[in-house]
Amino acid sequence: MSVFPATAAAKAAGRGSASVPGARRGSGNQRAAYWFIAPLGIGFAVFYFWPLLQTFYYSFTEFGAFGGHTFIGGDNYVRVVKDVTVWQALGNTLIYSAIGLAALPIAIVVASLLNRRGLRGVPLYRALYFVPFVTLPVAVGLVWNWLYNGDFGLLNEVLGWFGIDRHYWVSDPSTAVYAIGMVMVWSTTGYYLVIFMAGIKGIPQDYYEAAELDGAGPLRRFFTITLPLLSPTIFFASVICMINSLQTFDLIYIMMAEKNPAIGDTQSVVGLFYKWAFIENSQGAAAALAFLLMLIIAALTYLQFRLQRRWVHYA
Repeated sequence: MSVFPATAAAKAAGRGSASVPGARRGSGNQRAAYWFIAPLGIGFAVFYFWPLLQTFYYSFTEFGAFGGHTFIGGDNYVRVVKDVTVWQALGNTLIYSAIGLAALPIAIVVASLLNRRGLRGVPLYRALYFVPFVTLPVAVGLVWNWLYNGDFGLLNEVLGWFGIDRHYWVSDPSTAVYAIGMVMVWSTTGYYLVIFMAGIKGIPQDYYEAAELDGAGPLRRFFTITLPLLSPTIFFASVICMINSLQTFDLIYIMMAEKNPAIGDTQSVVGLFYKWAFIENSQGAAAALAFLLMLIIAALTYLQFRLQRRWVHYA
């Protein structure tokens, strides 16, 4: 008896015998598949799809000071579009996203170096790079606040050795966004490093050996073999990186104190959502802001999927 019910049913039909038993087995397998998918489907419906519908509904309402809400139409969306702080927060968020993408080329280069033949201690290096990603954002923010401190921070001490004046990195509006962005790159590089190392290991070594026999050097092999064959992995990582960067909040919240003069110049869209929803009690406007952020993420993700046809090479 064949282990594939559909194939067994087709053979039985070809011999003129009844194919009902095969069909029954196929139906049973389909029911089993639905049971396996059900937990994920229910979880998605309860924790993602239903909250999405609720957010969309609440974006057309206004909440009272003591609870309850009333329908106000599109006033919340008008507020979001006309509010200057929304556009400033969106600009900051796009800057964070652009800086966050810098983690990808760094991770690709390091992954290529760690995948060299004969290199020892690779698991240790990989773990050291990955530790910042699994470290709590609170700990990361506190440590980097100390490093960036304008009075006794380690970064200013090192720069002082070269005659560079002290600078208040997270208090100056001109540098605060980029200082936080660098911390984002530092804390996420290890995650993408693990992904790219797995992708490089999936490239057949025969390609590298053939290129080496033809006289191609390390750089030539990197640009003509590694990058093209790694492009599907790079595309996946870029989508994940963009989505995560557009939703950044916790690191900014930890590193920027309430009285920091640069807090308005570093606020992200999610940070503004938190301010409206939990501090100013404007849940309706916050829901509209969150829904618009979701649309922006969906649009940028769709654009990435459209553009990947031009540069992603699937083997």
